[in-house]
Amino acid sequence: MTTLANDQVQPDEGDVRTADAALARVTDYLASHPDGPNEIRLRVAEDGEELIVPRAAVELFARILAHMAAGQGVSVVPTNAELTTQQAADLLNVSRPYLIGLLDAGEIDYRKVGKHRRIRVTSLLGYLRRDDQRRREAADELTALTQEMGLT
Repeated sequence: MTTLANDQVQPDEGDVRTADAALARVTDYLASHPDGPNEIRLRVAEDGEELIVPRAAVELFARILAHMAAGQGVSVVPTNAELTTQQAADLLNVSRPYLIGLLDAGEIDYRKVGKHRRIRVTSLLGYLRRDDQRRREAADELTALTQEMGLT
């Protein structure tokens, strides 16, 4: 298993500008062709070579470009990948002991390999979705309470 830190691409200023320009063109193309095609032909300007890629890959590419255009580092992780506790903690931006607490509390599914824990990316993403939903509900509740009390 490769480490995620090595797979991350951190854009520099030139990458941000290039990603921003490419993002505009890619999103314009996808918006103007919402129903297909399922395969997209890309032409390399230097030699005219043509690449055929799945539409889903171009849609994912647009999301990668959006993050890079915002100056954010990006890594691609297969959904069936298993992460070490340190990799999972890094993705959540929490400490490893805090992650272990989440695992022990049953918040995130994992399996044991010998004495080591392995976390599927799908389990981690499920936890993130549930956590985001809980945060939105709490924010909505606070907003409602603030309005009830006439503090807005």
